[in-house]
Amino acid sequence: MPGINFVIAVTDGDWFETLRQRPDLDEINFWSPSARTFAALQPGELFLFKLHSPRNWIVGGGIFAFANNMPCSLAWESFRESNGAQSAQEMRIRIARYRKADPNDMSDFEIGCRILTQPFFFPEHDWIPAPSSWSPNIVSFKTYSTADVEGHTLWEAVTERMHRPAYPGMADTQARYGEPALIRPRLGQGAFRVLVTDIYDRRCAVTRERTLPALEAAHIQPYSEGGDHEARNGLLLRRDIHSLFDSGYVTVTPSHHFEVSGRIKEEFENGRDYYALHGRSISVPTLVDHRPDPRVLSWHNEHCFRG
Repeated sequence: MPGINFVIAVTDGDWFETLRQRPDLDEINFWSPSARTFAALQPGELFLFKLHSPRNWIVGGGIFAFANNMPCSLAWESFRESNGAQSAQEMRIRIARYRKADPNDMSDFEIGCRILTQPFFFPEHDWIPAPSSWSPNIVSFKTYSTADVEGHTLWEAVTERMHRPAYPGMADTQARYGEPALIRPRLGQGAFRVLVTDIYDRRCAVTRERTLPALEAAHIQPYSEGGDHEARNGLLLRRDIHSLFDSGYVTVTPSHHFEVSGRIKEEFENGRDYYALHGRSISVPTLVDHRPDPRVLSWHNEHCFRG
């Protein structure tokens, strides 16, 4: 049977110390100071943290959701303290230090992000020694497989700890003694925002605006109304259109057409720019599995739109 991959990655000590004080977090951003491609895992595989040498211990991990590169400002806005820093300035200083950049450099650094859900941090008595194959020359990460004896042994050590009462959020991830399997990541608000931003190519679905600070990830069916933090429940919209969408003055039909309510003109005696967009076909993600779910679009049409 093919194995499940997982990685062990070297963690920044300050990042780890900050986050292990926050057991309430449901997602975290394991970032690297420079943009880089990460293709070692598929969603649902384990991403483990190891302290810097000589502290060769695996100290926690999370369920890998996805990876991308983004400006550090967007990473902070999306994840805030889940970036392992107390402030955007603290995060920027740490990035600049690793990049050997001037601390006063105000560039919006492009960083690599690995988004993890269901994070867990072991108490020191549960720390796991790094496997014997781990080399002190590794500065980033190494991939292991449960198809190998060493990888399978480590997987069992990690999952046994994950099923202890100290980690109640992990107990339902898989059968305790079952074969290694993918664990479905439960996306949080930050992961939802970044995922939707990426699958819409960082452009508003309606206007194609690409000024990133002006764009927001909109839930079609609000989370408070039972909607999920999932790609198919998201649209990337310019901030003003997002506000109108949430208020029900605009909607998107199941056939992906943008519609504007006559209530804008009635109530505000304005809206010419929005009416010019009425009937326009919105842009949707390339992958069918990422496109808006017709059922949640219908929900918005029926329960929110002031048509």
